[in-house]
Amino acid sequence: MAQLPLPPGSMGLPLVGETLQFLFDPDFVEKRFKRYGLMFKTRILGRPAVYLAGPEAIEFILDRHMDHFNWREGWPQSFKTLLGRSLFVQEGEEHRRNRRLIMPAFHGAALARYFATMEQITQGYLATWVQKREFVWYKEFKQLTFEIASQIFLGSSPGPETVRLSQLFTTLSGGLFGVGMKRAIAARQQILQHLTQVIQQRQQHPTDDALSLLIQAEDEAGNRLSREEICDQALLLLFAGHETTTSMLTWACLELARHPDLLNQARAEQLNLAQQGGLSLAQISQMPYLDQVISELERFHPPVAGGFRGVVKSFDFNGYHIPAGWLAQYSILCTHRLETVYSDPDRFDPDRFSPERQESKLQPFSLVGFGGGSRICIGLAFAKLEMKLILAHLLRGYQWQLVPNQNLEPVLIPTRRPKDGLRVRFDQIDPLSQ
Repeated sequence: MAQLPLPPGSMGLPLVGETLQFLFDPDFVEKRFKRYGLMFKTRILGRPAVYLAGPEAIEFILDRHMDHFNWREGWPQSFKTLLGRSLFVQEGEEHRRNRRLIMPAFHGAALARYFATMEQITQGYLATWVQKREFVWYKEFKQLTFEIASQIFLGSSPGPETVRLSQLFTTLSGGLFGVGMKRAIAARQQILQHLTQVIQQRQQHPTDDALSLLIQAEDEAGNRLSREEICDQALLLLFAGHETTTSMLTWACLELARHPDLLNQARAEQLNLAQQGGLSLAQISQMPYLDQVISELERFHPPVAGGFRGVVKSFDFNGYHIPAGWLAQYSILCTHRLETVYSDPDRFDPDRFSPERQESKLQPFSLVGFGGGSRICIGLAFAKLEMKLILAHLLRGYQWQLVPNQNLEPVLIPTRRPKDGLRVRFDQIDPLSQ
């Protein structure tokens, strides 16, 4: 039987292909999907690549035919250099074993223990923001979420060392696509030195932070993670534990400011709960409208625009052939904006996730901001708890306005955020007057 053709598209210039357009044009993928359909070929990062969008393609990659794909072979070398041999780029039994060991730190009783720490740190930042009155919220959220992550995962106390670590992670994440690699590698080394010291302390004196859980975790054979493995996993947890939530919290506050009707609806839900008492873990599960807002944020502003995989077994999909050795990238952003999946997809509309509509349930793998299948983001429950706690406090006692003359267009790398970081004027309000 004759082999199917390659997908349509352009391989660009010799050697570099279309890498420069990919790195510097935020609409690179969208333009080509419009021109070629939901599957096109190109050459980026030195490799031939296929781009795919749509729930069927994402289910093909993340679930039904995941044996054709490899995580570690897909992501750029800069990711592997900077994030180490962490869960992010592990495969097969090694990944399954380490995921089982890490999982308890992100679910059930562990989440309940984290609530008080999250709330205490958040309230400190709220008080600081009231004093500042005007600030760039992306930077503030980045510090807030990093402080929560470092205190919960490492048991770190707030102070200069946490600020220094946060700045090192900013430098590290800036190098993930190969720009500023020398500085990023130096930042990684300093982070690992700090983590090694903390791990040694926890091995001698365990506490109830996530790192201590990780150190003491054992697989079925009674084996524990090595110190090097713990270092790499802790680095990933710190990185992933604040980058994506920073992005989504920033977009949440921007969209609520742009849509006063949605803000009022979300605030009304919170003020009704506040009449029953202060924010609690029990209340977190009683916020259906805030859940809808967060789901719409995941759809409309996914922190990561897509995912990379290496093709280890050639495959055919929708009438085209993809050889082994290619790079496969699935577009989360474009999938979330398909008219065949979501009604009026370019409108921010939390009601599409209401019990009556549930648009993401009409097709599997329609909402994949946190991934899907057996490798769905391990920190999903942690991230949603953190976002709901912070947003609930903001809605119950504070108001904010966008400062004029700022660029709020999305920047995609390393995570999706408004270009100028969202400058706001911030005030405390009396909930009883609402």
